[in-house]
Amino acid sequence: MPNHLSRTELEIAPAERSSRMAPWNLDSVIDGRKLRVQLRAAAMDHLQDELAIRRRALDLLHGALFRGRMIAQERLYEGADGLETARLLAAVQNEVITSLYEFTSEIAFGDTNRTEGEKLAVVAVGGYGRNVLAPSSDIDLLFLRNYKQTPWAESVIEYMLYMLWDMGLKVGHAFRTVDECIRLAKEDLNTETALLDARFICGDEAIFDRLRQRYRDDLIKGRETQFIAAKLEERDKRHKKQGDTRYVVEPNVKEGKGGLRDLQTLFWLVRHVYGGVTLEDVLANREVFTEEEAEIFRSAGRFLWSVRCHIHYLTGRPEERLSFDLQPEIAQRMGFEDTENRLGVERFMKRYFREAKAVGSLTRILCARLEADQQKVKPNLLSFLNFGQSQKLSTPGFHMESGRISIDDADFFEKNPIEMLRLFQLAQANNADIHPFALSAVTRSLSCFDESHRTDPEAQSIFLDLLINTVDPGPILRMMNEADVLGAMVPEFGEIVAQTQFNMYHHFTVDEHTLLAVDAIAEIERGDDKAQLPIAIELFPTIKNKRALYLAMLLHDTGKGLGDQQIEGAKTAKSASLRLGVSEEEAELVAWLVGNHLEMSDCAQKRDISDPRTIAQFAARVGTVERLKLLLILTIADIRAVGPDVWNGWKGQLLKELYESTEAALTTDHTDESQVASDLDARADIARTALIFRKGDLPNLLSQMEPAYWCAQPDAELDWHHDLLTHEKIRTIVEYRVNHDTDSVELLVATWDRSGLFADIVGALVNEEAQIAAAQVYTGKNGGVLDLFVLQEGDGQIFGRGETQRLERLKSAVADAIENGVAEVMDRKSIHARREAAFMVDPDVIIDNQGSADYTIIEVTGKERPALLHELARAIADRQLKLHSAHAGAYGERIHDVFYVHTQDDKKLNDEALREDLANDLLDILGAHDQGAPRTPARTLARARSADSF
Repeated sequence: MPNHLSRTELEIAPAERSSRMAPWNLDSVIDGRKLRVQLRAAAMDHLQDELAIRRRALDLLHGALFRGRMIAQERLYEGADGLETARLLAAVQNEVITSLYEFTSEIAFGDTNRTEGEKLAVVAVGGYGRNVLAPSSDIDLLFLRNYKQTPWAESVIEYMLYMLWDMGLKVGHAFRTVDECIRLAKEDLNTETALLDARFICGDEAIFDRLRQRYRDDLIKGRETQFIAAKLEERDKRHKKQGDTRYVVEPNVKEGKGGLRDLQTLFWLVRHVYGGVTLEDVLANREVFTEEEAEIFRSAGRFLWSVRCHIHYLTGRPEERLSFDLQPEIAQRMGFEDTENRLGVERFMKRYFREAKAVGSLTRILCARLEADQQKVKPNLLSFLNFGQSQKLSTPGFHMESGRISIDDADFFEKNPIEMLRLFQLAQANNADIHPFALSAVTRSLSCFDESHRTDPEAQSIFLDLLINTVDPGPILRMMNEADVLGAMVPEFGEIVAQTQFNMYHHFTVDEHTLLAVDAIAEIERGDDKAQLPIAIELFPTIKNKRALYLAMLLHDTGKGLGDQQIEGAKTAKSASLRLGVSEEEAELVAWLVGNHLEMSDCAQKRDISDPRTIAQFAARVGTVERLKLLLILTIADIRAVGPDVWNGWKGQLLKELYESTEAALTTDHTDESQVASDLDARADIARTALIFRKGDLPNLLSQMEPAYWCAQPDAELDWHHDLLTHEKIRTIVEYRVNHDTDSVELLVATWDRSGLFADIVGALVNEEAQIAAAQVYTGKNGGVLDLFVLQEGDGQIFGRGETQRLERLKSAVADAIENGVAEVMDRKSIHARREAAFMVDPDVIIDNQGSADYTIIEVTGKERPALLHELARAIADRQLKLHSAHAGAYGERIHDVFYVHTQDDKKLNDEALREDLANDLLDILGAHDQGAPRTPARTLARARSADSF
């Protein structure tokens, strides 16, 4: 929600708007009275045959359960919400258990006169105790007794459990007295919470009533502090385990931040402190939630439960992660359709993350009210909530309360909307948290913050100060985003809040990725991680416009969802910058950076950056060294913020090489191709001479390497290569080393070129189940080749887990492939096959004769699969084309491979018909072996087009 906590800002799917089905009538779903009559009749029909009685009873109970669960599933598919579905499933289960208990206690074991000590109460606990049940969830039962265990009670419980298990149910159970329950609850938070949810199903209700009374007397009265502290600590640990952000693109609907467990935690806190039994009891308490807040709670619950129920039905198991392969199908089922600029699955996920964000806002509101109420009536709670003496601040309207910034009056922000920005400035300046009372006031007052406040010089100054002059701006910007203040001040940013891109490359929502990118720039400015970011850290003090850099980073993805993200982003970035009060010239610079923020990454990773034309064209686009510096830092931060392990030293070296070549061209004004070629030759001579100085004479193969090789390799790599290649008499060298910094294996292959060599090497790597994260091919003047590969496991870990035996086997396989070729390449399934199958990637082949003076460039985009690079390289080799360089890269489910080739007589591929035939061959390869839609026990799932967005 961009500006305030309101249902009107949430995107509602068409199906949801029309899904208010008639309420279910339980008797029409499962007639408990009729079922119990049928059970008694079955007993009468088989009086002398206990096995036949049990078999018939099981059939009746299982049939009723199956029918009720099928009706619940059908209603969900027809538009009923998930909370209603969960309640219906619980109600059906209640009837089955009640009927089973009556049958067991009165018929199967009904021939004894039961004493007081043999009375039982069957109680639902946990989620089932809250009268909701997910389709594949366990049911948790508590069998309550008065005194010690008796043979009759044990027999009844055993019989019931076996019957439930035979129905295919997963049942958690306990058999305890009231005293045992209370004692265990005092020792264990999970037990205490489970008993808070306890609900009577059947049996002796008096025993259950005693449990409820003892719970109130022994576990609620005077224990508010302990319970609330424990539940919030439990929540924080759970968030940390799940990644401590609600913006991961495959969220855990139950346990993740902003998920169902957080809503349940709110329910537990309110119920423990304020009383109430059902959810509606809690939401009807106007001391806790306003009507609008209660409706936000209901809406979040309905939506999250709908998602969870669909996940369970689609997977046939208690899966809680909303994985990529499920997202398109659930989006379709819930009525989220594609629009002109937005995929239905992306609209669905945006709705998910906005609901998760609303749950966070409700949590802040509740904490504020808890503290305010307990200050009045329960002082013992104040120590947990950090309530203490107020300390006035020099800034009017604010005070410090036990280390947290708060406000003097609840309506302070409504009267002075700009002061909402000052709240965060004070928190940053004092290195303090913000009091939930103040955050709650922000939520209520956001609608007062309008265009007049955004353009107010004081607001502009506060905001830019927070962005630019803060050592670590990320945390405070994240707090502003959580409170919707960031989107209120910068509406362009508000539009990307909770936005996703349906691909496997990006790990976070667009807004979270942006804030992580701002974090990354701040890390560079502080000089953190010099080993990973040497050139960026070295250049940062020399840039002239830090403000433009930070603004560009904050706004770099605001064009997503509007069309061409760079073109549209440049427009939104300029308008936002001007509104923030920067000059026209600076706004143009911000717009240029946003409009070109992908260019340096694309050029470094998808082009031969030793080709003079590549450098000349890139230098012409950039224009000045200052822009080049800003673009380099922006690019590095952007890549580092995509997700874990996306950034590595390989990419850093490519960007460094591109920067240095372009900087040399711009500094000397040598921007035509011949001058750039001379500069590259000079840089190569310097690197070559330095290596000779360090290591001595060059091995023959190295001495023939072209400038592309010398300009691309750092000194440490050159030293390693020199050491390996000093064995002049060895025709082929294959060697590896493990790089723990990048969780990869670096493989070097040095040999003599032949037709199909690269394809055979790649085929051997595929057969050894190596994931090729990156590849570079260098060709010498004398026919020697030096190929470099970065290898990982399919899950992103070090290939072979660093085990010597497997690495040596890989080395032997590659050497054999070089000598004898590869007879067959196993097109094995990716370990991410199910997730990848949800994506449709349009294959594309571009054959370009203009991008290089000497070579034809073949640029291929398609769906990732293990053997694809081998097949592409083989097709090129079969056309008798010589490979000069190759640049292979994977971006989630999408590959982007580039080959620089020429004919056997060292010319470009000038024949148009041959180019067209080759393109068709490559397109056929890209379209082959489509893994199709993912399958589940339920059905084949829908797919969605992968978002081509970096």
